[in-house]
Amino acid sequence: MDVKVALEFTDKIVYTKTGKHLNDLEREVFIGSWQGQTYEEIYPINPQYLEKDVGYKLWKKLSHVLAEKVTKKNFRGAIERAEQQTSKEGEEYKEDFVANPEREKVPQRVFISYRFQEPDKSLAIHLHEALNTVGHKVFSPTIEGGAILGEDALAHWDSELQECDFFVLLLSPQAAVSEMVIEELRRVKELRDSRQIPKPLVLPIRVNCPVSTPLNHDLRGYLDGIKQLEWKSPADTPSVLQAVLGLLATDSVTNVENRLDDKLLVSASHSLLLASDLPLPVAEPELPTGQVRLASAFYVERVPYEAQCYKEILQPGALIRIKAPRQMGKTSLMARILYRANEQGYRTVPLSFQHADTAVFTDLTQLLRWFCARISRKLRLPYQLDDYWTDTYGSKDNCTIYFEDCLLSETDSPLVLGLDEVDRVFQYPKIADDFFGLLRAWYEEAGYGNGDSDRWQLFRLVVVHSTEVYIPLNVNQSPFNVGLPIELPDFSAEQVQDLTQRHGLNWNAAQVQQLMKLVGGHPYLVRLALYHIAQQTITLKQLLETAPTEAGLYDDHLRRHLWNLQQHPELAMAFAKVVTTDAPVELESVPAFKLHSMGLVQMQGNQVMPRFDLYRQYFRDRLIGDV
Repeated sequence: MDVKVALEFTDKIVYTKTGKHLNDLEREVFIGSWQGQTYEEIYPINPQYLEKDVGYKLWKKLSHVLAEKVTKKNFRGAIERAEQQTSKEGEEYKEDFVANPEREKVPQRVFISYRFQEPDKSLAIHLHEALNTVGHKVFSPTIEGGAILGEDALAHWDSELQECDFFVLLLSPQAAVSEMVIEELRRVKELRDSRQIPKPLVLPIRVNCPVSTPLNHDLRGYLDGIKQLEWKSPADTPSVLQAVLGLLATDSVTNVENRLDDKLLVSASHSLLLASDLPLPVAEPELPTGQVRLASAFYVERVPYEAQCYKEILQPGALIRIKAPRQMGKTSLMARILYRANEQGYRTVPLSFQHADTAVFTDLTQLLRWFCARISRKLRLPYQLDDYWTDTYGSKDNCTIYFEDCLLSETDSPLVLGLDEVDRVFQYPKIADDFFGLLRAWYEEAGYGNGDSDRWQLFRLVVVHSTEVYIPLNVNQSPFNVGLPIELPDFSAEQVQDLTQRHGLNWNAAQVQQLMKLVGGHPYLVRLALYHIAQQTITLKQLLETAPTEAGLYDDHLRRHLWNLQQHPELAMAFAKVVTTDAPVELESVPAFKLHSMGLVQMQGNQVMPRFDLYRQYFRDRLIGDV
């Protein structure tokens, strides 16, 4: 069997099972091993890393895909047997197809996600009509035949996501900053992770969105490793339609990659790497897309919190906890803390738990091994995890030893670890208690004054999360009641006034007050409004009139919240009580804290009220039946 054929076959079956292709290093290991090369011959720069990390994961992955033990020594035989079995099944299928030709015309369920604007809308309509014509069942919100009106719209939306085989995403620059797109992709990933056969299959089509377009953190994570079609003009429409129709013209997703036109394919990896914090030469108005770049002219300093954090991170064994609802600037602040630490000569590692596969959270050992390996890779250290991990100790001891002997002993330079999206760990109570207890133990180790404390004083930790800690952590083991707590507030009137000037708007105090009455000092919503007003796509008067409607600027943001509320009826019922009265409402503590964590309410003692008028106006009509 030729190595090129073997590699193509292997990549195809791996993609079918996992939804991801082999990466470049895995391909090098595969080709070199197939040709009988040693790891040193394959990758002389760092053969140990190739063997212990890349090779180890590749053979483990192939063992899972082929359902048998695969090693460097026996993988050729395993691949050849699998290919022969697949060929045999293919011949049987062809014989069956001759007798039953209609079997090829298996309809697929397709969900088309797009923004209601041109050229997205026209392309979505062409796709919808073409797929319907050949018998596929298509759901494309807002296209006639796909849209469902009324309060059950989002429930139907979620139902269609659960049932679909393919999720087609028209990725335009506007879709790239859509909250609903992020929510859809989060839901798709959740569905794929929970199923033995991972579906729906994600097919992104870049619509006037070049590979160099920076993507926000969440979008980069969800599209990592997924190949994409590209549409640049109406001249590409026939080719895109042909590629998508060819993709769906099968009774399974096993031949997906074979049916895509290589000329239309772009790799997601390039755009994933270009969304960095490179400074822009001029301060043109920026559309807010997540973390605010370090050099952005529109970043608002959080006084006095930044100064407190910059001072604290210099302290031995420091622990900083940053908490706020989504889109409040937590990750932006963490990035600036790490940048300030880096200026002091410290080693810095930003680490987001969004990058971890669901399988990582199956047990504590998996999580801690991923944790150590990820940090080592960020620091460009050789793979040594297996040298420090032993069955003699438990996983927490192994992790601690690895930090002490490998990460904290090689240099006197402090190590600052920024943990983002730790909310993901909250979802797994069985491991969360141990993991967060370990972080607390390391923090306390720095203050003991013994021999090991010197090393742990080099360790500094920044923890970022957006929700309350609902898991029952031992109060003496939790890292969430020690260190420096930072809870980011809304922008003040002065800060909003300053932002209007940075956007070139000559506003008076009354205009600022009008905007803040609508959206308070919500950082993202304020910046979104000022961006569009500065671009003259909307006026303040139009914004105030249309904001709480489906035609308003915040429709995407509001629908995301409504979708989340509909998935948690007890929260929808509690919030309905809040928005249907003008006075503060007393709720039970758990729903009150959860609504506060979502950023929907503000606390007033033991009572709550809507965070600002936009939420009251929008949700009052849509949750009226939940009261």
